[in-house]
Amino acid sequence: MNHPPSFGSRVNPNEPLPPALPGYEKINRYWDRLHEHYAAKILPGEYYVTKNAELITTVLGSCVSACIRDRKLGIGGMNHFMLPHSERVNIHDWGSCTWSSATRYGSFAMERLINDILKHGGRRENLEVKLFGGGRILAQMTDIGRQNISFVREYVRVEGLSVLGEDLGGFHPRKVVFFPQTGRVRVKRLRTLHNDTIILREVDYMEKLDEKPIQGEVELF
Repeated sequence: MNHPPSFGSRVNPNEPLPPALPGYEKINRYWDRLHEHYAAKILPGEYYVTKNAELITTVLGSCVSACIRDRKLGIGGMNHFMLPHSERVNIHDWGSCTWSSATRYGSFAMERLINDILKHGGRRENLEVKLFGGGRILAQMTDIGRQNISFVREYVRVEGLSVLGEDLGGFHPRKVVFFPQTGRVRVKRLRTLHNDTIILREVDYMEKLDEKPIQGEVELF
């Protein structure tokens, strides 16, 4: 008999779905039979933080995800974002007052996740990070994955966050499964042959970013 891999204590599927933290009620959550955990699935532009014994999952193409947790409390979350491609990201402008709107958007995506972890009890000095995505899957936008990677690496470096691992770049989309309570991550590289849904989803997301770029300043924590 085959058993799912062990990623901490199992959840009883006969118990009701544990309540999401305030603000996350619209995230798609369900019972994952393979991992025997409740799961939250995020799409481009979304993020999710939990205190529960549940997993967070997403599928990445050119986008990147940061999986961040408080290693002592087990509270953590994941985001899923890309930078608007209408202007080239200059990572050497990091920390200056001349950031591009694309860089401000990436900072906003990271800070929303970090601030919510801290708001619900996490401590910045206990945070650990794992990074995923940035594949080169959009032929018409050959460098967007690389720009996302450059941004997220520079962000965690400047912010002094502890990065325990990464799986970035390449030519494949990825399915990422994150267990915040233990910090374990499963990554499955997907065949590009079956990638139409991912491409269409990311192109749609990219077009929305370019139509409605972030405005104003973003407060860093």
